[in-house]
Amino acid sequence: MSAETGLTVRFWGVRGTVPCPGPSTLRYGGNTACVEVCCGTRRLIFDAGTGLRALGREMVSSGERVDAHLFFTHTHIDHVIGLPFFRPAYDAKNRFQFWSGHLARQGHTLASVLQQLMQTPFFPVPLGIMHACIGFNDFVPGAPIEPGEGILVRTAALNHPGGAVAYRVEYGGRAVCYVTDTEHVPGVPDRTVLELITGADIVIYDSTYTDEEFERFKGWGHSTWQEGIRLCEQAGVGRFVAFHHDPDHDDEAMDRIATAVEQARPGSLVAREGMVIAL
Repeated sequence: MSAETGLTVRFWGVRGTVPCPGPSTLRYGGNTACVEVCCGTRRLIFDAGTGLRALGREMVSSGERVDAHLFFTHTHIDHVIGLPFFRPAYDAKNRFQFWSGHLARQGHTLASVLQQLMQTPFFPVPLGIMHACIGFNDFVPGAPIEPGEGILVRTAALNHPGGAVAYRVEYGGRAVCYVTDTEHVPGVPDRTVLELITGADIVIYDSTYTDEEFERFKGWGHSTWQEGIRLCEQAGVGRFVAFHHDPDHDDEAMDRIATAVEQARPGSLVAREGMVIAL
């Protein structure tokens, strides 16, 4: 997928809340959150929304043994619903490490939550039928993770109902941040987010709403593309990428947002399924 040196980001699912396939979402895509970050040949996957199914299909078609890390921001249904349909997890030759940092404070573990997801009456087969070698890792937000040589993943807690975690991947002198499912306080920049994203090359940020819509959705745990730009400006970020699009924003609405994002901060992007950014 990527060169042996360098960092590549690929978007497999860019929506939040619920999948929204159909003719009105073709240009940006209707699958929920799944982003692949390749650090050289090492694969890091962020979230297991419905976009994970297509990533799994691509992995299977290559015929190669898969050894990857899957990081969950949290386990709300739109961020885990793709996992039962992730074909590489059913193949014994593959290896995965699953990571989560929001559950310990609630008295849960990642393994127990995913076991609940894949059990009767919600799903016909149990988690244990996944024959890949899978390690389940629960961590405290703020703890760094080293998933491979020369790769550092920094973590931070986010403001979301039930908790969520942001990630910063550092590799080869580059940095990509994945910050989704967080709610800002208008006029008060989130110091935790600012600290995590400072100086990053790319920041993928929860842009579910616009500032104009935000008032109606306070308490829902999401942010706006305008707040993402404000944070990136203050933190000296290279490129801002709007992500976790509202399923009610069709392609025409997303086109308007994309134009406004580019005008507000030239070089910024609105995430689309299949989009690749190489550093």
